[in-house]
Amino acid sequence: MIKTNALNIVEFSIQCQPGPPKHRGDWRISHEGTPFILPSIGGITMNVQVGDPAFGWAADHLEPGVSCIVDTNKPFEHPNISLQLYSCVGNKARVISGEAKDSVGYVIGHHGGSEHIIVDFPREIKEKLTYDDKIMVSAKGQGLKLLDYPDIHLFNLDPELLDKLNITPVGNGALEVPVTTKVPAVCMGSGVGASHVAKGDYDIMTSDSDLVRQYQLDNIRFGDFVALMDHDNRYGRAYRKGAVSIGIVVHSNCLLAGHGPGVTTIMTCQTSLIKPVIRPDANIADVLGIGTRLG
Repeated sequence: MIKTNALNIVEFSIQCQPGPPKHRGDWRISHEGTPFILPSIGGITMNVQVGDPAFGWAADHLEPGVSCIVDTNKPFEHPNISLQLYSCVGNKARVISGEAKDSVGYVIGHHGGSEHIIVDFPREIKEKLTYDDKIMVSAKGQGLKLLDYPDIHLFNLDPELLDKLNITPVGNGALEVPVTTKVPAVCMGSGVGASHVAKGDYDIMTSDSDLVRQYQLDNIRFGDFVALMDHDNRYGRAYRKGAVSIGIVVHSNCLLAGHGPGVTTIMTCQTSLIKPVIRPDANIADVLGIGTRLG
């Protein structure tokens, strides 16, 4: 087992609620110059969950599962910042009100701009939820460290999920990490240059159809763990040759220029000590037995 400081990690209970679907109420323009009005961020999304394709939906920036927020009218203020910052991938989220009371879901990441965290619940639970219901997140993971791998940095990752990711030491301070896809640095777009990765996400650009086919980006699913090649996320989102970052896909493909499937970072290194290995089941649905892999 890989040694961590998990016993020293702080755990908060943070209350939130489902956030209604959002739309600016006007036309958006695709990277091909085509106007569109489509479903977008937010909501209790009934028919989309982790394990489903991130491509092919009649939507833009679609968030699977339940998009949660503290105050939908003040998304960039306290306490919603705390919800974003402290909620980590794999955290449990328990419903504490209404018909779905005591149901448990899992945080799959956070989406910058909408300032939601995204929680996967089975459809039968989502059918019982309302936008007035309260959800408590067992927020833990920020500050998690790999004690024997000081050059590999962790963000936004529940310690219990880390233990389930089948990460393998391969010598010389390196770790093999299962991913479904290796994404070339040139494809990383919206969100590049952010000062840190402890909240929000950044997008895999999909406007170049040749690159999409070459790297099979259109096979990406919600909840996939992916490798962002030559990207250093230690102190923000930056290009660095040889660096590797690992993230999880939290929203759908997009039509806007500079956008595409969104990725929340969970691991990064400025050198090639992270060794991504391709495995089709490197998805949180497969790891936790949720979403389309439930049962």
